[in-house]
Amino acid sequence: MAFESLLEITVESLDTALAAERGGADRIELCADLIHGGLTPAVATMKKVHEELEIPLFPIIRPRAGNFVYSESEFTSMKRAISAARDLGVDGVVCGLLRADGGVDVERTAELVQWARPLEVTFHRAFDEAPDLLQALEDVIEAGATRVLTGGGATSAMQGAGVLQKLVKVAGKRIVIMPGGGLNASNIDRIMAETNAVEFHSGLGSVLPYGSGNLQRFEAEIHVMKGKLKEARRPA
Repeated sequence: MAFESLLEITVESLDTALAAERGGADRIELCADLIHGGLTPAVATMKKVHEELEIPLFPIIRPRAGNFVYSESEFTSMKRAISAARDLGVDGVVCGLLRADGGVDVERTAELVQWARPLEVTFHRAFDEAPDLLQALEDVIEAGATRVLTGGGATSAMQGAGVLQKLVKVAGKRIVIMPGGGLNASNIDRIMAETNAVEFHSGLGSVLPYGSGNLQRFEAEIHVMKGKLKEARRPA
């Protein structure tokens, strides 16, 4: 039996969120400042996008650019942002915390997962900085996150495809592995075939610069990506 693959698109504005939805995106990750990897969006932006969208919305919870080792005050600000997102009624949040040695900060990730309930929690690409991705996978599972966004430890999902395939296999049904990094209409079907993943993430930064006003191109690219995912999932 065929099953539907899911396409998550990361955006930083209402206009791009709506264009992604029109193009066929299944879920939106909302960020501020994508050029620096994405930071926590303003509460007013979360509210506006959530009110206008019909598809699920996951704001990123990242208090600053740079590494993912956070001070107590930064950790407290992350909890405040999660509370605000939960109060707005969004569907999930995206975060990632590491220890000074690069491993997953299991204790504080678990605390955020509990704090966010009943929202889903995606552990973002901080995961790719861990020295041992298989151990990091077990740590994120232990912390209770719903999914991991990862390039397989590489800059792009294409480069990390072999590791992604292994992560998907090891994860099984315990957690969702969502490939991301450089995905677009030219390679998403190949990534699906090589990794056996069922959820995929893209900001289309490899096709359009972040902040581009070319919403028609943005929407059209997503439409083609979604079409390729549907085609690949048809039963033989």
